[in-house]
Parts: sequence; C-alpha cells; structure tokens
Amino acid sequence: MSDTTGSGETRTIDLMIDAWYVVTMNETRDIIQHGSIAVDDGVIVDVGKTDDLASRYTPTRRLGGERFVLTPGMVNTHIHITGEPLTRGYVPDDTPFEENVFVWLTNLYAVYDAADERCSAQLAATEMLRSGTTTFLEAGTIRFLDEVIDGLTETGIRGRLGSWIWDLPPVPDVYRQTTDEAIARMDDQLTRHRTAADGRLGTWATLVGHTACSDPLWKATRELADQHDVGVSFHMSPAKADPDGFIAEFGQRPIEHLEELGVLREDCAITHCVHVDDREVGIMGGHGLTVAHCPTTALKVSYGVTQIGKMPEMVQQGVNLTIGTDGNNASNYSDLMRATYLVAGLFKDGRMDPHMFPAEKAYEMATLGGAKAIGLQDQIGSLEVGKRADAVLHDTDRPEWRPLLNVINQLVWSADGRGVHTVVVDGRVVVEDGHMTMIDEDALWREAQLRGRAIVNRSGLPDKAKYPII
Repeated sequence: MSDTTGSGETRTIDLMIDAWYVVTMNETRDIIQHGSIAVDDGVIVDVGKTDDLASRYTPTRRLGGERFVLTPGMVNTHIHITGEPLTRGYVPDDTPFEENVFVWLTNLYAVYDAADERCSAQLAATEMLRSGTTTFLEAGTIRFLDEVIDGLTETGIRGRLGSWIWDLPPVPDVYRQTTDEAIARMDDQLTRHRTAADGRLGTWATLVGHTACSDPLWKATRELADQHDVGVSFHMSPAKADPDGFIAEFGQRPIEHLEELGVLREDCAITHCVHVDDREVGIMGGHGLTVAHCPTTALKVSYGVTQIGKMPEMVQQGVNLTIGTDGNNASNYSDLMRATYLVAGLFKDGRMDPHMFPAEKAYEMATLGGAKAIGLQDQIGSLEVGKRADAVLHDTDRPEWRPLLNVINQLVWSADGRGVHTVVVDGRVVVEDGHMTMIDEDALWREAQLRGRAIVNRSGLPDKAKYPII
C-alpha cells in the first residue's frame, strides 16, 4: 500500500516498527521477512517490506531491527487480575477443586481492600504486558472497580472487566448479594464504566457462573448485556460439581439449562467447560460462542481435561476456542505464551494424535480467537492496515530462538514471554527493553510483597509449604 503526501514526498507518522520477520496473522497468514509496520495516531497505516515503507514514511520514532520477530499482541480470555496475583502460590497444589475454590480462593479474595486490588491489577497487567499479552478478559473477581480501572489505566493495557457477581452462596459475607443487589451492581458497572481509558478498558456482563447464580440473575444478565451492547462471561463445568448441581436442581446439564433460559449467544465467553457432554458441545457450537480453555489450571487442579475434555470436538462444532491463564493459584503465571505451548501439546498426547492443535492453530487461538471473543476482531488480533497498533517485538538474540528456522513453530514451542523486548498498545510503547515504561516496577515489587504477606495473614489460612524455612 502506498500512502504519501505527494510525488516523491514521504508522510510523517508517529512510529515505524522494523523486524526480521513480521507475523501479520492476516487472512492469508503472511509472514514478511525484513518487514515493518507504519503506525500513526495509534492505528496501523501500512504493512510491508522495510525498504518500501522507509521510502514512503518519515517516522517520529523507529523501533525494532533485524534481530526481532514482530507479532500481534496476544489476548488472554480468562485471568483473575485481583484476588490471586498477590497470593500467588499460597494455595497448596494438592487441593481438589471444591477445596481449592471454596476453602482457599474465596476466603483469600474476601480480605482484599481497595488498595490491594489496585496493586493486584497492576501486577497482573505488568506480567501480561511484559510477556506479550496486550488485551485481557477479566474473570470477575473485582469488588473495587473504580480503583482497579484507575490502576490499569496507568499501565496502558487493554481489557474488559467485571465485578464478582453471584446471588446464591451465603459466604463469604463480604460477597453476599441478593438477586436484586447483584443485578443493580451489574447495571451500575455497565453504566458507569462501559468504556474507560480512551476505550482501552471497559466492563462486561460478568458472572461467577458455576451453580452460584439464580435463574432470575442469569436472565437479567442477558438483558443487561443486550441493553449495554457488551458480552457475557462466566465459569462453567471445570469439575463434576456443576453438572451434578444443575442435574439435581433442574434435571438438565448446565449448557442445556442456559440454552433454555436464552442466555447463550455468540457474545458469550464461557471458561473451562471440561465436564461437558456431546449435546452441550453441539449447543455451544451452534451459537458460535467462545470457550476459554485454561490448560494449566486443568492440569494443576486435576480436571481430567486430557481424559474427558472435548476441546477438539468444540473446534469441529464451531466453538471459538481461546486461551486463558486463569488465577495465580491455579496456573501461577500470566504468560500466555506458556499456556499456548500447553494447548498445542495436551491433546496431541491425550488423543495420541500429532495433528491435534498444531502450532499455527494454537497461535491463532491466542491472537485472532481472543480478539473475536471480546468482540474486537476488527481492531486487534493481527497486524493489518486499519487495526489498532497492538504489537510485540520478540528478541531472537536468545538461545531458545536460535537458529530461527520456523517462526510460528518457535513462537509456540521454543519461546516464552521472557524473550519479549518491546510492547506497543494503541501505538504507545508500554514495555521497552523488557521493562514497563509507565509505572515504577521496583515500587510495584515492594508493594506487592508487603500487601501479599498482609493478605495471607488476615485470611487466617495456614501456610502449607512442605519444606521448612530456616
């Protein structure tokens, strides 16, 4: 594409990013050797060979170079940015699902105050950005939404958030909500925070899900999502407790019941869905909705995903299967590159079929699939003209990158977020030389340590570390 101010003249733009290889993720999945993208006012205005773009544009700033691979920013479709980042690893890794959630996690979440949640959100955003994730869909563990949005705005990340909303469980007390209170809370957050941070942040109709929501709350959530033109997200069926609970209460499995209630649409993003049957997969595929697959959580909390998971069938049936990292006591990291590696491998082994989830498919799930899940497929997920400039430079002067012979194979199977050098969101550099540009990292590390220790002390939950500290 040629975009000049006149014959023989160049156009002045904000930014040009150069790379050894540009992974566009466009319709034909072109990888441009010795390529660049041109960025102006936060938008990609040109993509092509470096020499061609250099002849057409005069950038105010130029990044990258011959040792870098340039990719779109990844999209994490399920992460708890509050509740767990400040208690990372405190929950023992030998707890079954019900104990993990209802003994440990909900009680840790309950003792966070507003400043804790703000710090937690910044810590999660920092880890995501520094490992190449530019957009996220929050799992719904926030009480102090104003403070969290303020903290996230400072980091420069893009995301969609939602409060922890349910109406059935009576404990912990701090989360107790009547149905009317839960509906009012959701309406309030969608009204006040539909968009924030120049559109980078905003709220969704986010429920806890599981067996924690009444039918009136499910229906009201659908209505509010339609009214505010946002998506719906919730957890469902990581373990047997959810289908067993729905069958006992309604005589139907969860996805069947939500279908009957009219909740399910293409704008739904459902997390986990390990314990689902073929009929449920067919219903989800029929709506073309999203399932956020969290592979590390499934392994650590022993969901049985490789034994009974139907992720390959979901893709075959038309489900938009994406990738999430979940909470930091279920996967302990927020590096989506590590989770993408697992997605590429789990079902190869589980089905004893090397054709399951090739690297190219896994990487599509982490970029284009995530963008579609959040309804931003026209804005992010690929490096194409007209899209927002969310881009990542991976440094290949590292042992895991050399020799570089197959870019996508090595992005998924060799590299991880530690090789990320520079990250751009909306045309703004938010990570440079591996470090955040908009917040004080050293101060964040100190604050996170102090707050994390105070949170576990207030929770009263025991330290279950098995090795003695002398």
